[in-house]
Amino acid sequence: MRSSPSRRRFLQGMAAGLSAAALPRLAQAQSATQPPATPRPAARPSPYRVNEPVSIDVNARPLPSFDIRDRARTRFGALEYRSGLILTSSFSGFGGLSALRLDAKGERFIAVSDQGSWFTGRIVYRGREMVGLDDVEAAPLLGADGRPITATRGWYDSESLALDGSFAYVGLERVNQVLRFDFAKGFTRSRGEVIALPPAARKLPNNKGLEGLVFVPKATGQPLAGTLIAFSERGLDASGNLIAFLVGGKTPGQFSVRRSENFDISDAVLLPSGGLLILERKFSWFGGVGIRIRRLALSDIAPGAVVDGPAIFNADLGNEIDNMEGIDAHVTEEGETVLTMVSDDNFSLIQRNLLLQFTLVD
Repeated sequence: MRSSPSRRRFLQGMAAGLSAAALPRLAQAQSATQPPATPRPAARPSPYRVNEPVSIDVNARPLPSFDIRDRARTRFGALEYRSGLILTSSFSGFGGLSALRLDAKGERFIAVSDQGSWFTGRIVYRGREMVGLDDVEAAPLLGADGRPITATRGWYDSESLALDGSFAYVGLERVNQVLRFDFAKGFTRSRGEVIALPPAARKLPNNKGLEGLVFVPKATGQPLAGTLIAFSERGLDASGNLIAFLVGGKTPGQFSVRRSENFDISDAVLLPSGGLLILERKFSWFGGVGIRIRRLALSDIAPGAVVDGPAIFNADLGNEIDNMEGIDAHVTEEGETVLTMVSDDNFSLIQRNLLLQFTLVD
């Protein structure tokens, strides 16, 4: 299979999150073989799953403002609204976007759908505003046997994504497993290997398990350098706080994030400056939907710690939000830190795939 222009441009552009020097041409990357996994019952066929790589068209409708009640308002806590898009596609497998990572320019992206799919492409800008997506490709997450994980193991619910050089880590919530992909062996055609997690990770709630992944780069020199941080959505410790894990690195173990106001974790991002943000959401039939972003100090995280931090952003249904599940950050040429958030529409007619961008002001 020839390398598509979209895939080549993504590999060239991921200088911040991926090591370009470690990414050979895809035509040379298909020689890696691994023993096949033990067959598991296949998941029921779904129109939302991607069975093979395919280029798709994605339509984008702009969101000129974020506040429904006050269209002129642009400041929301520590964030300033830049632009937003409502994304749709005639491709039935497009949706369920649960995590994304961008290149250093905030242009090329890779995302995962909760139906076991990759999405890659490019954000198109006009000035500082997003106006569309281009070069979009969908592809299935592959297991060690080279087949889609939905077919061989019945795995899906891919909810989180972290990058470490040429390696990508994807968290699977319902089975509380993490797959590691070496993009040097085929980019989104590479095969995922299960990595070892603490035994307590397997005891997380079935649909409230691993929801956010962050990798602390080895080059940072911080105590957690080389550590994969895995956050649960609503795995609770004895005190009712949110369970998280330190995987690998010098100090592996378990810690907790203080839970408050019934918010659960939906993703996390390590800022270029070294700070850590967690994206949270809550839902109730009486209170509706709410999201917020909290800032945590990476230096506070250690085995046995209970960490907390201030909310720097809050939004509700008076704003243009949906089921916000993914967050990433990049720095513009002007030095502005930009946060990008994406929503999971659950393939529902009453929900939306939103792509939102804000400037981190404070």
